[in-house]
Amino acid sequence: MKLSAFKRTGEKKSEITKIRINNDIPGVVYGPKRKSENIFIKGDAFGAALRQIPKGKLATTVFDLNLDGKDCKAIVKDIQYHRTTYNVLHIDFEIVEKDIPVLVNVPITFKNQADCAGVKLGGFLRQVIRAVKVRCLLKDLPKEFVIDVKEMNILDSRRLSDLEFPKNVHPLANLKEVAAVVAKR
Repeated sequence: MKLSAFKRTGEKKSEITKIRINNDIPGVVYGPKRKSENIFIKGDAFGAALRQIPKGKLATTVFDLNLDGKDCKAIVKDIQYHRTTYNVLHIDFEIVEKDIPVLVNVPITFKNQADCAGVKLGGFLRQVIRAVKVRCLLKDLPKEFVIDVKEMNILDSRRLSDLEFPKNVHPLANLKEVAAVVAKR
């Protein structure tokens, strides 16, 4: 996904309000080899990019950020929404380098939910953990972790240790934690 970012000057609330009135989004960009810089991005361009990203995959989406004519790879580290309108108020981008590991929350998804044995018997699938924090290089970054729930019966659970972590992806969570369970109604 390509996005253009523009430097912004000043920290006054009135200047940030003007940015938001123009439907743009104030933010910050930082990285391991870069000082933090105040930026803004076009709200309509970010909205279009956001609509193309599958639900829950924003944390693992790598953006091609164009800042002052220079292209760099970046991920969204934090995003703040207005509490009633859900408009994006502020966004933080972290520049990722090819040779420096990055910390990312990778989402956990399920497959075969409709065919889950425990659900067919009257239970319900409860997702306990929605994402796993991992450390890896950009080239090794997984989009998601998938748990097959087809064979799960009522009171069966899947732990983080049941996930298949690629060779160069290091989980930073306790692998004994329960990720999903089929509970009784």
